[in-house]
Amino acid sequence: MILDQLTKETGATLSRRGFISVGATLGGGLLIGVGFGAAPSAAEAAGAAGSAPWAPNAVVRIAPDGQVTVTMPYIEMGQGTYTSIPMLVAEELEVDLASVRFEHAPPSDKLYGNPLLGFQVTGGSTTIRAAYEPMRNAGATARTLLVQAAAQRWRVDAAKLPVPEKVALKPRADFKLIGTPAKRLDTPSKVNGTAMYGIDARVPGMKIATLKQSPVFGGRVRSVDDSAALKVRGVRQVVRLDDCVAVVADHMGAAKKGLAALVIEWDDGANARVSTESIVQSMAQASRKPGAVVRTEGDNAKAMASAAQRLEAVYEVPFLVHAAMEPLNCTVHVRKDSCEVWVGTQVITRAQATAAAVTGLPIEKVTMHNHLLGGGFSRRLEIDSVTRAVQIAQQVDAPVKVIWTREEDTQHDMYRPYFYDRVSAGLDAQGKPVAWSHRITGSSILKRWLPPAYNKGFDPETIDGAEKPPYALPNILVDYVNHEPPVPTAFWRGVGPTHNVFVVESFIDELAAAAKTDPVAYRSALLGQNPRALAVLKLAAEKAGWGKPLPAGQGRGVSVQFAFGTYMALVVDAEVAKSGDVAVKRVVCALDAGVIVNPDTVQAQVESAVIFGISGALWGKATVKDGRIEQSNFHDVRVVRMNETPAIETHIVASQEAPGGMGEPGTSALAPALTNAIFAATGKRLRKLPVDSELLKTA
Repeated sequence: MILDQLTKETGATLSRRGFISVGATLGGGLLIGVGFGAAPSAAEAAGAAGSAPWAPNAVVRIAPDGQVTVTMPYIEMGQGTYTSIPMLVAEELEVDLASVRFEHAPPSDKLYGNPLLGFQVTGGSTTIRAAYEPMRNAGATARTLLVQAAAQRWRVDAAKLPVPEKVALKPRADFKLIGTPAKRLDTPSKVNGTAMYGIDARVPGMKIATLKQSPVFGGRVRSVDDSAALKVRGVRQVVRLDDCVAVVADHMGAAKKGLAALVIEWDDGANARVSTESIVQSMAQASRKPGAVVRTEGDNAKAMASAAQRLEAVYEVPFLVHAAMEPLNCTVHVRKDSCEVWVGTQVITRAQATAAAVTGLPIEKVTMHNHLLGGGFSRRLEIDSVTRAVQIAQQVDAPVKVIWTREEDTQHDMYRPYFYDRVSAGLDAQGKPVAWSHRITGSSILKRWLPPAYNKGFDPETIDGAEKPPYALPNILVDYVNHEPPVPTAFWRGVGPTHNVFVVESFIDELAAAAKTDPVAYRSALLGQNPRALAVLKLAAEKAGWGKPLPAGQGRGVSVQFAFGTYMALVVDAEVAKSGDVAVKRVVCALDAGVIVNPDTVQAQVESAVIFGISGALWGKATVKDGRIEQSNFHDVRVVRMNETPAIETHIVASQEAPGGMGEPGTSALAPALTNAIFAATGKRLRKLPVDSELLKTA
């Protein structure tokens, strides 16, 4: 492709060998960088990308044999990033996708920072939104330099040419890769077993450790009898920390046996009597007082007082575990003057920083090796497992891989927050809303995770999906009450939208029922000023056969949302048995995510997010008793099984808008569409998740 373009632009006939020779002098290859801020020093660039002459954020390297290497600022955890980003580069560079390979970026906020979030991070469904133009620019810059070198008849080394400040990107009409289905580049290594996840790290002399942390949040170790543990064959050492005990051994089997042999006495501390009920009671009380005003328009109180009909409801969503297939793990080797870490993380610079803080070493003395993630779901946006591994490794005179058991991973997760929401609306004589009030009570993750984002008493993540519903809602009041429980909370494949969309779309359905209006027709009337949202609603309804009869015991529900930069509508067909058990039979999704890079990835993300959402809505919860999480493994953290998976259809609206996110929208759209389908089937309105089959029993 690029050979033809070079011939056209230079008037020369170029062979593939001649094309490669453009950048093959002085050790070979061409290194292209794209920066988002001030260019770092040559030393910084060299440290991040070999002998890079420029300071890249996203780096394209072309070898003499034509191999293109993309240094990935983002991490792959199943979402298709390691195919979509190379597609962006290959599109502009005019090379076959098969000729592109990739490598993990080293830690550097300056060189590899996510431009939407300000530092090196993969999350929030931001990867393609953040990478779309920078990575295309990287490919286009490489192409431009090669063309310039060829135009100068091979007398100038492309690697020495000045990087143009601005390059022309392809018009969309000329795209050959972007927008077409592409096979995943990382699939072969995952199939043949050569793909390297954090848990696959192997270091000479490495020991294996597993750990037991205080079962009560905030508890401490009072005493440890390790005599029996040290007698287990293969156990080498027992490490005690303030709130944790770890057993170091030759292999995981010995480590687990040694851990089971420990006799630990715990000081449970102040949270020994905390329960889900006590947490919810406290939240309910807090929710009765006004919170920080997120949005106010019109005179809500006056409109509510004069409404022909008033409705109000309380909605609750539970703590949720992540349950990624790869349990938390981290391999660390602490030496006197250095520290080396092997891990799969969504925040490699934060992981490096905590290793430096724990060891007291300068940041440059901490070497990081990032790996593929066997599921993230935002759990690996946290660095607690890295901190813990470094603390343990400080007491071990060898590299040590710290692996959390499934039980430890479940009971010491950082959970999607519990939310307690009060909503009310006033309707006019025709059943249209004239007043809307929504009070959110719950934890703010960004208050801890990114303090500057918590401003004026709330943060944009927690209120996402509630502040600006897609509907025309006059006289609106949205406020937020911050309530931090004694249970650690964190992101969970989305936070704000995963509960706010459930509340908004469930309550909109209640308004439609009160107005005796079809749910799709009711929403359509409120979306007249939102053409993209209306388009996905109409498409989903059409493809789902909205209005067509269903078998007895089945119902059809709908939801609409704008979240993570993407418009999405879901229609769910669900069946409710006499026992109260719910089966999702079919899910139809219509979405407008702007320009699509890889349609196959979009479809896979919808399917994954829907399955994740069904699991959370039907069974997902983490309950607290005596300060402890009661669930421990997949027997009581149930997920959708293969035979329970519904038919899932994905319909993409052709769009020229900027790319939207795809990792999380399907999850947040699923729950309300499902509970609305249950209402359609049974007439019973569910305002609390997960679905309680006892409430649906008819036998």
